[in-house]
Amino acid sequence: MNLKVKNALISVSNKENLVSVLKTLKKFKINIISSGGTYVSIRKLGYKCTELSKYTGFEEMLDGRVKTLHPKIHAGILHDRQNKKHKNEMSKQNFPPIDLIVVNFYPFQKIVLNTKNSKKIIENIDIGGPTLVRAAAKNFKNVTIVTNMKDYKFLIKELETHKGKTSLKFRELMSSKAFGLTAYYDAMIANWFNNRLKIEFPERKTIFGRKLQKLRYGENPHQRSSLYISDYEDKHLGFTQINGKELSYNNYNDIFASLRILETLKKNSGTVIIKHANPCGVSENKNPLVSFKNAYASDPISAFGGIIACNFKINKKIAQEIKKKFIEVILAKGFDKGSLELLKRKKNLRIIDISNFKLKNLSSVKLFDGSFLIQSKDSIIIDKKKLKCVTKLKPSKKDMAEIRFAFNVCKHVKSNAIVLCNNFTTIGIGAGQPSRLDSCNIAVQKAKKFQSSKIKNSIAASDAFFPFADGINALIKAGVRTIIQPGGSIKDQEVINAANKAKIKMLFTGIRHFNH
Repeated sequence: MNLKVKNALISVSNKENLVSVLKTLKKFKINIISSGGTYVSIRKLGYKCTELSKYTGFEEMLDGRVKTLHPKIHAGILHDRQNKKHKNEMSKQNFPPIDLIVVNFYPFQKIVLNTKNSKKIIENIDIGGPTLVRAAAKNFKNVTIVTNMKDYKFLIKELETHKGKTSLKFRELMSSKAFGLTAYYDAMIANWFNNRLKIEFPERKTIFGRKLQKLRYGENPHQRSSLYISDYEDKHLGFTQINGKELSYNNYNDIFASLRILETLKKNSGTVIIKHANPCGVSENKNPLVSFKNAYASDPISAFGGIIACNFKINKKIAQEIKKKFIEVILAKGFDKGSLELLKRKKNLRIIDISNFKLKNLSSVKLFDGSFLIQSKDSIIIDKKKLKCVTKLKPSKKDMAEIRFAFNVCKHVKSNAIVLCNNFTTIGIGAGQPSRLDSCNIAVQKAKKFQSSKIKNSIAASDAFFPFADGINALIKAGVRTIIQPGGSIKDQEVINAANKAKIKMLFTGIRHFNH
């Protein structure tokens, strides 16, 4: 059912692009009601407008906290035009209908980003705006609600098409968007209070998100997908794509996995290569080029078509190495002019600058049907208080740095995880196996295939305990001479005995790093 718009209430914090709407309202002789800054702006633009306080006969009060919260406004919005009782009550009170609401809220989100002043933040929690929006959205059968400047053009088209009227289909669509906005707005406020009060797991949890972009498809071509940002800074992810095709769902999934690992590599130049959300090569070295080459050499077959992330600036020499490989995405903390000229010749290569990216310590969420799991991030690598060497042979202080590197990489590999390292570089990774022994065998097979000369005296890291000695025996037989694992199995002594018999070093961390 198309309904004529006679009266419109406009109350906007952001007054951009308002003139295009005003022109159309004037064309169809739609009366405008407004207040405060919006009223002043409308008059300055040369359009007629009734000031809200004159319309209601009630002066706004409490520094503007109470102005639209008035029966004449909300009855005008909420009454059912087809209900005789409602019509009689409206007539008795001499309250006209309000058919169109154009509202956007106080910039709570922007204020949170720009200040830590809690008083200022609280003052920018909008009350009147969301109340108007909810009222209009509930009564979409009779009222049009517009909450997004991007929808001004659709409102104008609707009024033009229907000669000053709006269709039920359009009103219902705008209503769904309006409720989405109020939910988003309230969730941001609730999140701010939870953070302020250090409530990690509130009784009721709402995850807010703004769609950044629609993706071509999901993990597979038959699945639909979009990327959302759940943060007060929701206009970008903090990194910039310089070149290449649009990023896919799988690209983003791998990028996020690479950035989680890269953030932990702070001592030297670090390179992370990801394939299907698992690392297939990680290396740290003082020399960025060596770091890149070592990471790629860890498993060059798996690295084919993968994603590479570097915590250093790419120069022309490194770009020449990258150009030889087939990779989907390269992320780095900047690219010099020569490297960009070279890399841009690969038209499909996604080149991403992560110079301004900062990983935030947010909770991780996993959704399933009508439920979701939330947990704090796994931010610990090793707890020195729990760490102990359980074998007769002890590692040196120098050994400990590389042992920590191995255990850190292992933390990011899908469970069950086994990581072999030599000289701050992975040489074999066994990931995602139901059996830990299988993961050991895969890690050894990878190392033998690509880095056979480096297996001797290598370090092995396990994300969880060894339930039997068979796993460490497979590693020892391959040439591993140091093992780091959480411990905690009822067979720990059997495992320790096997390690002592082989004269290797083994450490228990007391910290498990499952990553499912």
